[in-house]
Amino acid sequence: MHTLQLHKTDAADRLAWPVIESKVTLTSSAMSVFTDFKQYMPLVIDENALATRVENIMRQSHVRMMLVVNASNAFSGIITSEDVNEQHIVRQVAELQIPRDSLVVRDFMQDKTSLMSFDHTELAKSSVGDVIETLKDYGQHHCLVLDRGTHEVRGVISVSDIARKLKAPLDVQDKPTFSQLIRALAA
Repeated sequence: MHTLQLHKTDAADRLAWPVIESKVTLTSSAMSVFTDFKQYMPLVIDENALATRVENIMRQSHVRMMLVVNASNAFSGIITSEDVNEQHIVRQVAELQIPRDSLVVRDFMQDKTSLMSFDHTELAKSSVGDVIETLKDYGQHHCLVLDRGTHEVRGVISVSDIARKLKAPLDVQDKPTFSQLIRALAA
């Protein structure tokens, strides 16, 4: 082992920036906007974590969605910043008649059985434009990508990531889920 020499940084007046050579377009491969969990660690939270904690984590880290796992680390669903916004928290406190600090992620998450996802093999044959149109058709801001052969959540595609890579705004209107429609009719 040897000691490294330290140098003064007073002569440094520029930052190094990554060279981004590939420009993403509507005709680019859909894989160019896919966050692959084999390359990037997924953002996960335990379904028993306090809901107020996940709300703070999302706000501080500028994240809009996290994957939810159970005590065995098995995938059980997702939670979005919209799921734990103040309005939903107040509603759950009133409905469940429990203190705010007793609400957990499981009380707000979208169960995996209610989620739609892309097939990894099909995605590899698709374009960014195909993905955008599908997300618009379904009103999805995030969509999981499954490897149906191994039954793994392989990654995620996010409208905000696509917009950033295209350097253009994308407008995806939310479409109500079946459970949201049932809740609205019951109210």
